Amino acid sequence: MNLCRRQLLQFGAAALAATAGSSVAWAQAYPTRPVRVIIGWPAGGVADIVARLMAQWLSERLGQPFVVENRTGAATNLATDAVIRAPADGYTLLWATGANATNATFYQKLNFNFISDIAPIASIIDLPLVMVVKPSFPAKTVSEFIAYAKSNPGKVNMASAGSGNPNHIAGELFKMMTGIDMLHVPYRGDPPAITDLIGGQVQVYFSTLGTSIEYIRAGKLRPLAVTTATRLEVLPDIPPVGDFLPGYEASSWQGLVGPKNTSAEIVDMVNKLINTALVDPGMKARFAELGVMVLSGSPVDFEKLIASDTEKWAKVIRFAGIKPE
Repeated sequence: MNLCRRQLLQFGAAALAATAGSSVAWAQAYPTRPVRVIIGWPAGGVADIVARLMAQWLSERLGQPFVVENRTGAATNLATDAVIRAPADGYTLLWATGANATNATFYQKLNFNFISDIAPIASIIDLPLVMVVKPSFPAKTVSEFIAYAKSNPGKVNMASAGSGNPNHIAGELFKMMTGIDMLHVPYRGDPPAITDLIGGQVQVYFSTLGTSIEYIRAGKLRPLAVTTATRLEVLPDIPPVGDFLPGYEASSWQGLVGPKNTSAEIVDMVNKLINTALVDPGMKARFAELGVMVLSGSPVDFEKLIASDTEKWAKVIRFAGIKPE
């Protein structure tokens, strides 16, 4: 009986070792064909540029093309749905963004649950926002802006790149925390919003830094504050909104995810490669040029970020009563 039991245990241990070994070997062989990275934003924007930089990095190190595919529509929901429905084999990945966190509440009926239907791989960057006005606007600080808006009800229009866009939600958080009333004016993207801000049709815009930095440098826009928790290297003299409004913070993360049940070995492999890229001097310099902040960490860290952001923005969206256009 003892001999038989020992033989069974030895057989079981050997079987487990063989399974683990084949799993590791399979992951080490990945990828054996091109990998699609689907992104819900158009070509040429910051998200697209960073996605292509990271895809090139992964291609060079894994020996297979990582092909970025722009599938726009429905505020990134079309791209997200395509990836969630794809086989969980590591060959179809999603360039996820903060829009995925806001869409969970913004859209009442989705064909997926983003948190439970994806496998977080790696957080990559954070897009800081900057609160900008035209140089002739009376307020020169956030405190002065709040005072002006309260004493001039109905005279402050807030631009956004579209209803539900991260800069819209950031502005709604500002309204919620200050109690001021600003009319939201949605545009189809950043360029027309910036044009009308400079022209005086709207008075304030919570712009992505990459979009507005050249206008700031040229003196066409005046930054009042950044929306990050700390000051930014690219605008060292500009304080965070939180210095005037404790607890305020708004930015939009970006990272890579796969369908639920994507192999843990593949997730860990790609996560390690991405984190290596994020400390590479050349990549860091490129990110700095684009006005983005590096995010790094484990898949679990990214999972926690997605969950906390989804909860945070759900409160703002419900408070403001924001609905899709």
